[in-house]
Amino acid sequence: MNGFFVTGTDTEIGKTEVSSALLIGLADAGFQTVAMKPVASGCVNTKEGLRNSDAMQLQDSASRKAAYCLVNPYAFEPPIAPHLAAEISGVTIDSGPILDAFYQLSKGDHYTVVEGVGGWLVPLNQDYTVENLAQDLLLPVIIVVGLRLGCLNHALLTERAILSSGCKVVGWIGNHMSPEFTMSNENIRTLEREMKSPKLGVFPFLESVNSKVLAQHLNIELLTAYGK
Repeated sequence: MNGFFVTGTDTEIGKTEVSSALLIGLADAGFQTVAMKPVASGCVNTKEGLRNSDAMQLQDSASRKAAYCLVNPYAFEPPIAPHLAAEISGVTIDSGPILDAFYQLSKGDHYTVVEGVGGWLVPLNQDYTVENLAQDLLLPVIIVVGLRLGCLNHALLTERAILSSGCKVVGWIGNHMSPEFTMSNENIRTLEREMKSPKLGVFPFLESVNSKVLAQHLNIELLTAYGK
């Protein structure tokens, strides 16, 4: 089973853009891909049911188009932390449906890219976090580092927490959040020196995000060589 779990140093730092670029980059390199966003809040009511724009973007970016119910087993309307959105909706997020969907998606010779929600320690219920989910999925982790003030501390803390949990880290991807981030190159060099995992790519700031363009900034060879 090939795949990656994508987490980030914070919320709203480009996990979906990175995950979409991973799916496209792997497909361009000749691999089949499938996507999953197990839990999503901030969904919109449609005639097909609740739909999340990030989950649909991942679904569209994958070379294998899976059913939405498998891509996003838990969808909530309130745009708040997932455990709170679930509580308001009268639902308890349980790992069972997520793992069932993942096992269905991961069958076959392809890469499964799973995007987490929020950061590494975000609660999904009172006793279960994003960290626990990644542990259950048994996928190596890719860290999305939002390149902005504070990114060094956030990136190093996130990597340390992941490694302490027993999960493996494939590497990190820097994502420019603003064209005005000063000392960008110096911060990237510091991350290259201090992070224990390798740099997999650095995404430029784009006024209009284009996942196919961003995929060109990934080191696909390093990604696909992981675990070989």
